[in-house]
Amino acid sequence: MNGNQIGTVAFALCGSFCTFEAAVPQAEKLAARGWQVIPVMSFAAAGTDTRFGSAAGWKAKLEAAAGRPVLDTLTGVEPLGPKHMADALVIAPCTGATLARLAAGLSDTPVTLAAKSLLRVGCPVVVAVSTNDGLGASGENIARLMQRKGFYFVPYAQDDPVGKPQSLKADMTLIPRTLREAMAGRQLQPVLLQRPLFPQ
Repeated sequence: MNGNQIGTVAFALCGSFCTFEAAVPQAEKLAARGWQVIPVMSFAAAGTDTRFGSAAGWKAKLEAAAGRPVLDTLTGVEPLGPKHMADALVIAPCTGATLARLAAGLSDTPVTLAAKSLLRVGCPVVVAVSTNDGLGASGENIARLMQRKGFYFVPYAQDDPVGKPQSLKADMTLIPRTLREAMAGRQLQPVLLQRPLFPQ
């Protein structure tokens, strides 16, 4: 590690496709601040074309931000912890499906296996939620993870309280600050952001 490098962070995209535009630039910002970035994509993120862009296009953007190839297989991410390839994991965006898998201890996708791999050696996992049922079915999984050692949440709020009253989304611009605090074993506060329900 040279004098300009802070450490190495794995940066993982899950299939909240509408959030990629806000999430991917944060990988680039981490790299600009001295982090070595290892890009990771879930099976859904790496293999699904949507109205928000093609899977290949987003993969190329994430690779450009990180400066290295995306890991999108189970065998690719498994060594992250045991071989000390990364010091932390950022999951941004983290979908309701991934929250459920993490809460249940499942490691059947590249992102959840990356989390298991790094948690086993004591590395922090930073979660940036983006889910339409954060105040519904996913709420209990958020609560379960907030009680577990090693998980840290990017502060979040209701992103559309009127149109989607159960939806929660993290403020992706707070990823660098949340990661910095997580590396010191602290949760960035406040976790719950206060935002007006209507434009003022």
